[in-house]
Amino acid sequence: MIDRRRLLLTAAAGAGLAAAGQAIAAPMQSGAGAQLRAVMDKIVSETLMTSPELLTQLGFDRGPNAAMKARLDDRSQVKVLADRETFRGHMTELKAVDRAGLTAEEAVWYDSLEYFGDTAVSGYQFPYGGGGFGPSPYTVSQLTGSYQSIPDFLDSVHSIDTAEDAEAYLSRVAAFATALDQETERMGLDFAAGAVPPDFVIAKTLTQMQNLMANGASGTTLVQSVVRRTGEKSIPGEWGSRAEAIVNDAVFPALNRQAEALRAVQAGATHDAGVWRLPDGEAFYRYGIQSYTTTNLSGDEIHEIGLQQLAELSARADVLLRAQGLTQGSVGARIAALGDDPQYLYPNTDEAKEQLLADLNAQMADMARRLPEYFGRIPQSGVEIRRVPVAIEAGAPGGYYNAPALDGSRPGAYYINLRDTAEWPKFQLPTLTYHEAAPGHHHQIALAQERQNVPLLMKVLGFSAYSEGWALYAEQLADEMGVYENDPVGRIGYLQSLMFRATRLVVDSGMHAKRWSREEAIRFMVDALGDAESAVTTEIERYCVWPGQACSYKLGHIKWVELRANAQRALGDRFDIRAFHDAGMNTGGVPLTVLERVMTEWTAAQAA
Repeated sequence: MIDRRRLLLTAAAGAGLAAAGQAIAAPMQSGAGAQLRAVMDKIVSETLMTSPELLTQLGFDRGPNAAMKARLDDRSQVKVLADRETFRGHMTELKAVDRAGLTAEEAVWYDSLEYFGDTAVSGYQFPYGGGGFGPSPYTVSQLTGSYQSIPDFLDSVHSIDTAEDAEAYLSRVAAFATALDQETERMGLDFAAGAVPPDFVIAKTLTQMQNLMANGASGTTLVQSVVRRTGEKSIPGEWGSRAEAIVNDAVFPALNRQAEALRAVQAGATHDAGVWRLPDGEAFYRYGIQSYTTTNLSGDEIHEIGLQQLAELSARADVLLRAQGLTQGSVGARIAALGDDPQYLYPNTDEAKEQLLADLNAQMADMARRLPEYFGRIPQSGVEIRRVPVAIEAGAPGGYYNAPALDGSRPGAYYINLRDTAEWPKFQLPTLTYHEAAPGHHHQIALAQERQNVPLLMKVLGFSAYSEGWALYAEQLADEMGVYENDPVGRIGYLQSLMFRATRLVVDSGMHAKRWSREEAIRFMVDALGDAESAVTTEIERYCVWPGQACSYKLGHIKWVELRANAQRALGDRFDIRAFHDAGMNTGGVPLTVLERVMTEWTAAQAA
């Protein structure tokens, strides 16, 4: 439900700010509005105050919250169940608010929170899952679980400026072992409920776990990070040896216990990819679609939309490919030929990967000069481009974004997976940057966080269809801005990106609704796009773990394009693209149903 890129569970943000003495919401009012704000403040102060990791993520693990910096989240089943009951209570209080007494803006908050709450609570019926963000039937997989997230969290989010910070780091390394054991127990509950991951998911998960231990404790990020950063800050102490002892004595044994629990079910695991095979699996897929896409579309409807979109986009790409002299074979085969052309490839070396990152930074600088023509509001927060950590790159997505800290202490970060530069031909990279950074994810999420006089809950609440749909629309907008004016091959890369998202509709629904195999889905995507099979395989296996999430991109994009077209038709020469974008961004992250209502009302007001 909450956009995975936010990596924020909303109330923790408010909890951190509240504990730091900052305002949670706008000035107090009376009536229904005040009642709504009180409910939202209660969610902020009670539901997720127990998340030390999110307080660190947001930059509020200092001062009154300093003790939280030495802890990790409680991942036990007891805590999961307790949080659910607390949240049910909050939703009961929300529904007691008289929506008719709210202002237009407050109604947006109410409707967004109600949708989020109703959908989240509907997921409580399933006796499995809880890994990662939103609906996932597996607590531990190649993409979910603390083994996958905590080492990078400690390295890139937990700050070390003092000896106290380093001590807190070591305490968290020790707590990592507890987190692993808690998730191993919950994983066992998944298995008992009939939710054993497919064999290929187990195999990749075990590979990543083995990679974490392959070079011994001294070779782990857990040890190297504290050694490097205390050294950079000249903080005296035996940090490396102490961290190494904790990893050897506690973390590795816990990780081995988790790996053994996976191996125990590996031989009997199915190769079937879709969640249809799980108890109430078809209902779980409907839950995933509703959560991620904020629509009630069926898997069959999504499948047909994907096929139609793919046909239209392939026809457009065909014209551009022919202009480049590529006339033989399918569109996917011809794009693959472009991707194999050495002139469009970076060497798979560390030096070339550094050059790739430098080129992406240059693209971002060029985009920054174009933004004021299309937006009235520009984010104040910066964004950095980083490489996905090597230890998790085998199973990690191709690119993703982490939001900046609310207090401005840490910029946004756009990660690119550089396990193999052949997966990133040069003509694909610009549109990835526009999607992840500006005018895509960073632009939208930073603006949401920087809004004034808005409850903190609404600054950080996000919905995948809104955010991912916007980022895909941002790719289209970049083309309309003229970034490919002298780069026809780059425009092919942009169309391939849209085709990629259309194909996701087909393969996600194919596996989970039409019972396609993993291999059928891989072959369909390779044939349609011409992408490297290694990259496609990672994608397909991702969709197995997060059913429905892959559909949020194109369905959200379709809605943004539709709303803009409606406004242009209604307003004609009076249509202002900057005003349209600012109005869409000013809602913050909302369900598509809420976005449609807000933008329809905005269009009517402009026409009047």
